[in-house]
Amino acid sequence: MVRVALILVSVVLLLLAVLWGYQRQLIYLPDNTPVTASIGREFELTTSDGLRLGAWLVPAEQPARDVAVLVANGNGGNRAGRVPLARALSAQGLTVLLFDYRGYGGNEGSPSERGLARDVRAAQQYLVGYGVPADRIVYFGESLGAAVVTELATSEAPAGLVLRSPFVDLASVGQAHYPFLPVRLLLRDRFPLAEQLARVKAPVSVVYGSDDSVVPAGQSREVAEAAPTLKDLVEIPGADHNDAALVHGPEVVAAVIRLVERL
Repeated sequence: MVRVALILVSVVLLLLAVLWGYQRQLIYLPDNTPVTASIGREFELTTSDGLRLGAWLVPAEQPARDVAVLVANGNGGNRAGRVPLARALSAQGLTVLLFDYRGYGGNEGSPSERGLARDVRAAQQYLVGYGVPADRIVYFGESLGAAVVTELATSEAPAGLVLRSPFVDLASVGQAHYPFLPVRLLLRDRFPLAEQLARVKAPVSVVYGSDDSVVPAGQSREVAEAAPTLKDLVEIPGADHNDAALVHGPEVVAAVIRLVERL
């Protein structure tokens, strides 16, 4: 019995060690093929640690509003998958910046919480350098990207935040999917979205799907409750995490426009 117990403990410890070492491969799911298609103006961002990231600036269709939307992607794919969202927002008179994190879309580097924070800052600084006042930039974050822009908002105040399918923190999502693992003890990247949102004074809109199988709908509602200046809470009935209605559908675009019109 002692030998069996030792074997089981060894197996568990080995499993935990593997999860510790490879957890970022489970969190970040990039499409790392170079993005060849183009929309708008193609350029490169330069991060504070010297990485160069592919990006597009999509101009507003006329009549243009004097607001830009910085889009922070979720944990999968690359910026090409966000083109329908950019086109829909551009059609409403908004300038849109799409970019890829390190390790995505052919970019060098490997993603991490600290790295993504550097990447989104490079995007925000580009827009400001381009001539968009900081208080006329709306941050749009989808899923993991919602945590990325919320952290950015704690130091670089935006005009507003639109959080699509946000989670309370990364450990809460992990625990929902792996209830048998000590996720909080294992995680190196935390993304404490709700905790950081409590310090953000900009107006906030939260959009989520009622049938989200990746980020439980209840977590998105908890995020909305944590926002000191919540302006809009939109549930899209029947929508799962990657459904078109939740990725770039009319209700998502309308939530952005409502926030912009309140500025």
